[in-house]
Amino acid sequence: MTSIVVLGSTNMDLVVYVPRAPALGETVTGRSFRTVPGGKGANQAVAAARAGGEVAMIGAVGADGFGTQLRATLEHCAVDTDLLRTSEGPSGTAHVVVDDEGGNAIVVVPGANGTVTSLTHGDEALIGTADTLLLQLELPLSVVVEGAVTARRLGVRTVLTPAPTQALPPELLAATDLLVPNEHEAAALTGLTDPREAAQALLRDVPEVVVTLGAAGSLYAVRGAEPVAVPAPRVRAVDTTGAGDTFVGALAVALGEGRPAPEALAWAQTAAALSVRREGASTSMPYRVEIEAAFRSPDSLEANAV
Repeated sequence: MTSIVVLGSTNMDLVVYVPRAPALGETVTGRSFRTVPGGKGANQAVAAARAGGEVAMIGAVGADGFGTQLRATLEHCAVDTDLLRTSEGPSGTAHVVVDDEGGNAIVVVPGANGTVTSLTHGDEALIGTADTLLLQLELPLSVVVEGAVTARRLGVRTVLTPAPTQALPPELLAATDLLVPNEHEAAALTGLTDPREAAQALLRDVPEVVVTLGAAGSLYAVRGAEPVAVPAPRVRAVDTTGAGDTFVGALAVALGEGRPAPEALAWAQTAAALSVRREGASTSMPYRVEIEAAFRSPDSLEANAV
């Protein structure tokens, strides 16, 4: 079983479902409201655990009811929370608007996540036991850089999701093995709107890049070779929240198991396709048995597409 450590955020997602997202200054009436455990770090941890990985989480929750729920959710999904800190003050929250097409817009308030500014000795020791370290940018950048540098020193593969998008310092890029932006993040990082051109530009700084393209699939690029496009299964999207994190968590498991990159991407896209058919982020993420069944029979997914 592949071992994965996630250094990342935990948030409670406050999700409202609307026919369409409001324009600036506009008020619309929502259909329903839900609170769903999330955060890019926790989402990737849950996705990897459900996909069959052995997963541990480094981060922080607040000393509030949301913090209790977030920790309990991770533990219920078999994620090790021994090094998940409890910080005074509120947990992180994400305020999510989901429209009838399954699209979303999100505002994140860091809360306890903002207190994770450096690694402890225990954190470093845990990272050293892993095959892969998953990183995102919802924690302070200082600890993300420290985590990547520590993983590189200890021989642990690093996978970075550059979201929310910001300038990436050279020391972080130098310690990143695989960069996984979506097409909008790739464009923001490079100034190039064509995903192939953006991927090639990113390869100047990191050895491998996967650009996710939503319903169009993903693009895999490695130095010295032409990018490879991997199509995604066709499905009817209900809620795309957390689909990217589902993809990254499943991809980390597939790569850790030694699957070739194109197969690993296709397997991860199957997991993401399953997730968008359900509401919520962590609540929508599929289990390994579901991923394997759909991967073997993609027609079962496409039968429900419109």
